[in-house]
Amino acid sequence: MRKNFVLDTNILLHNPEAIFGFADNTVWIPIVVIEEIDQFKKDGSELGRNAREVARHLDALRALGTLTDGVPLDSGGSLHVIMTERTLPEGFHLNHRADDRILAVALEVQNQRAGEPVILITLDTNLRIRASVLGLEAEDYDTRRIAIEDLYPPVRVCEVAAGEVPRFYQDGSLPLPPPPDEVPWYENEYVMVKDERSTALARVKREEQRVDSLFPFKQSLWGIKPRNREQHFALDACLREDIHVVCLIGKAGTGKTLIALAAGLHLVADQEKYKRLLVSRPIFPLGRDIGYLPGTVESKLKPWMQPIHDNVEFLFSLASRGKKAGHAVEEMVRSGVMEIEPLTYIRGRSIANQYMIVDEAQNLTPHEIKTILTRAGDGTKIVFTGDPFQIDNPYVDSISNGLTYLIDRFRGEKIAASITLRKGERSRLAELAANLL
Repeated sequence: MRKNFVLDTNILLHNPEAIFGFADNTVWIPIVVIEEIDQFKKDGSELGRNAREVARHLDALRALGTLTDGVPLDSGGSLHVIMTERTLPEGFHLNHRADDRILAVALEVQNQRAGEPVILITLDTNLRIRASVLGLEAEDYDTRRIAIEDLYPPVRVCEVAAGEVPRFYQDGSLPLPPPPDEVPWYENEYVMVKDERSTALARVKREEQRVDSLFPFKQSLWGIKPRNREQHFALDACLREDIHVVCLIGKAGTGKTLIALAAGLHLVADQEKYKRLLVSRPIFPLGRDIGYLPGTVESKLKPWMQPIHDNVEFLFSLASRGKKAGHAVEEMVRSGVMEIEPLTYIRGRSIANQYMIVDEAQNLTPHEIKTILTRAGDGTKIVFTGDPFQIDNPYVDSISNGLTYLIDRFRGEKIAASITLRKGERSRLAELAANLL
């Protein structure tokens, strides 16, 4: 039996290709959704680009027939644009908003397609609740069905025979044992090797069927050393030249940005393995023009990039790199070692042989993540940092954001690694606040 999917505006603004993502079922787009999308078409942000893409898709489909009667989709389903005079039950209106009209359309489809399932697809939690009150089935839009707990997996333990850990320290690797559960090992998974007496930290090399030792970090890296095993994993991944994409996730104060910056400064300024350290973060909303603000580009960016300045200056003070730590960022930018810019202007660039850090990546959409990654040229490494539970972008959530999308799609790839940092190390106060508030 075919299903009927009624799409909310936020679905198409989130993913213009959603029109084609419902297999051989029937897709219904309320006319009010078209009206709302039209309001975004001149926007310079990602929402504007998505709105224009939706309009192009619908215009192309219009050539296949009448949208109100339904046009065929390549998947075997069909698409309808629908309007209705139906009203909601008395007392259910909230100022006749667009949401009310979408609910009315869903009820109309349910009436027209009696006996067939009708499902409202929306990212709006409140709209799903209201739909349920009306007797409508409503679902979130998540084609990947990522479980949020999958982003925070516990560190798995490699059980080895007695005496194998000392040999591991000596040889630097061991044959890969079977996983402790039914989930197979994945490439670049960071684990703990354990025998009956001792333990060691290691990285899984699935293709080679072995586990390798990590960098020892006997000396500090720009004044910092890992304080826990997850930080050790993160520093190791950030320093590995064979890993080109690193995702560091965790709550505030776990050291995500500081670790990424320390590794980047070490590889760029000390070892000169990359041409430049490029640091960026979304100016929310991503893509909004900052040209209307007074001042130079640097002064416009300063409020958004101040956390980066703070971390670099902190690293300078720890590493005793001169007495002018307060001017560290300006000096490094002036010398060409570091570049700080908003993601607004990354489209169209080709970034080769650079160490790039994208901070607060949880506020990006999957399409924006793709745009960033496709800018990477030969020899470029990108580190994404963020916390899926601290999202400011109203059009994504802990599951649909770009950072989560990237971790899910790149898991197991030979050039990618993902590490979850759990313990806050900023201060006792910050850790207590993160846990209790």
